[in-house]
Amino acid sequence: MRDPYSVLGVRRNAGPDEIKAAWRSVAKAVHPDQNQDDPLATQRFAEAGRAYEVLKDPKLRNRYDYARREAELRRMEEMKRKARGTDEETIDPETAEDMISRIFETKDRAKTQSGRQQEKKPAAAAAAKTEPKADPRPEPKAETAAEPDATPDAKPDQADKMPIFGGFPRAAAPAADLVSAIVRRIRGAASKPAPEKVPDIFCDVTVSVEDIFRREKATATLPDGQTLKVALPAGTTDGSIVRLKEMGYRLNGMQRGDVVVAVRVLQDGRFRTDGTDLRTTLPVNIQDAILGCDMTVETLTGTVSVTIPPWSGSDHVIRLEGHGLPTADSKRGDLLVELRLMLWEKPDEKVTDLMRSLRNGLFL
Repeated sequence: MRDPYSVLGVRRNAGPDEIKAAWRSVAKAVHPDQNQDDPLATQRFAEAGRAYEVLKDPKLRNRYDYARREAELRRMEEMKRKARGTDEETIDPETAEDMISRIFETKDRAKTQSGRQQEKKPAAAAAAKTEPKADPRPEPKAETAAEPDATPDAKPDQADKMPIFGGFPRAAAPAADLVSAIVRRIRGAASKPAPEKVPDIFCDVTVSVEDIFRREKATATLPDGQTLKVALPAGTTDGSIVRLKEMGYRLNGMQRGDVVVAVRVLQDGRFRTDGTDLRTTLPVNIQDAILGCDMTVETLTGTVSVTIPPWSGSDHVIRLEGHGLPTADSKRGDLLVELRLMLWEKPDEKVTDLMRSLRNGLFL
């Protein structure tokens, strides 16, 4: 896999929305169904999916950017060293797995080394007991040989003095290997890599308040034109996300992706949504608003009688509990009735004279 930013064609400071839009555009362009004559279409589609997996996750993206900067710094140091022409020790290039293991599992390896040393001590003691006593006569010097590890000035292993971050003496691993290693390490599958997952499909579905209340299945249209029935669970509101497991694209050798559906609720009907609560408007004329009255209001289950208190203005809201949308805990939200002050269709001379007398300070 190449640099994920280059794969999706985005800047390195691109935001989540820009990255998501770029992924959709690239995935649609390189999808195998749209490029059946191209034998590398599946490979390019998987590469774009891996790039999106890295860039959409802030942790993966930060770790990739850090590893990339470290690799760039080491490359510059190597160029400077070659320019100076100094003779330095050359060490084999470090693999991506070694680098990630050293960064993320330094403590685990230290524990393992200490455990090995503790295991060696009993073995050494047992060997000392079973070893026959040495001959007191001195052996000829020609036959003696000192082992390098027995000298007190023996240098410790270079790997034990390796720092965790920065100052790596080994060459940098390729960026593509770094990305793959980071993804596998974060997913906890470095020892036994699991099959990669096909990127998810994102789409929207528009429903009405009545559809949510009756729990009817909505029809979602996928980017390739196919339709899919989506069940609306209890507690669905405007902006809810419904994930359909393993209903996305299917590619050989990869785990099938999901379909992620964003629910949009129509707000131009009798009701408007406010979470699981509903809002509706009740027209009231001046006479009923001033004197008060009893009126009926339409709900999802029929009409309900409400009492308009005297002297109620357009900012007055009446709450009817239990007449909203179903919630996730098997309850229902409320219906908020907003009063709207209305005039009669035809002018009323008595009301006009009354308002004129009140404005001019005259009393009838």
